[in-house]
Amino acid sequence: MKMIKYSALALALGSTSALAADCEAPAAPELPDGASASMEEMLAGQKSVKAFQAANLAYMQCLEPTIAAAQAKLDEGAEGAADMLKAAEETYNAAVSAEEAVAGQFNTEVREYKAASAQ
Repeated sequence: MKMIKYSALALALGSTSALAADCEAPAAPELPDGASASMEEMLAGQKSVKAFQAANLAYMQCLEPTIAAAQAKLDEGAEGAADMLKAAEETYNAAVSAEEAVAGQFNTEVREYKAASAQ
C-alpha cells in the first residue's frame, strides 16, 4: 500500500516537472515503518520529512513566477494562456498534495510506532 502511494506521488511530481524547467520537485523521503522502527529511525524519518517540506516550499516558490506569467498572458488574451495557467496551477497543486501525502503517511507511521511501543 505504501509503495502505491509513493509511486503515485512520484508520478504526480514527475509529470509536472517539465512545466518550469528551472524548478525541480523534491523526491519524497523514504519513511520508516512505524510498526517496527526504532526511536532513532523515527527521528530520522521526521528530519527527512521536515527537509522534504522545506525543499517542497522552495519548489512551490520557484513555480510562482510561472503562474504569474501565465496569468499575465491570460490577461493579455494570449492564445494558449488558459492552458498554460491550468498546467502551472496543476503543478503547484500537485506539490501541495505531495506534501500533504508525505505528512499524512508519516503521521500514520507515528501512530503505528506509538501503538507498537505501547505493547
